[in-house]
Amino acid sequence: MVPEQEAMRKTDKMVRGSGNVFEDIGFPPDEARNLLLRSELMSRIEDFVEHSGLTQARAARLLGLTQPRLNAMLKGRIDLFSLDALVNSAGLTSN
Repeated sequence: MVPEQEAMRKTDKMVRGSGNVFEDIGFPPDEARNLLLRSELMSRIEDFVEHSGLTQARAARLLGLTQPRLNAMLKGRIDLFSLDALVNSAGLTSN
């Protein structure tokens, strides 16, 4: 091991996370909660699409989205989706 790696190894320590990765990386608490909720909804919608066997175009119609918009969601573009929009789409998955 080179000296720099040895020095880093001695100073590394584990810190228990808060349960919200967004807060852990420095977002203000309110924004971190919003981002966490949005990411959880996006993940659930992605699971729905993956397990539905539907094409992206068909799944998008069921979710009230265009296919390019669904594709952006599936690529993790959280910045493009409000919490309200995600709640509305997620609500359509139970119909």
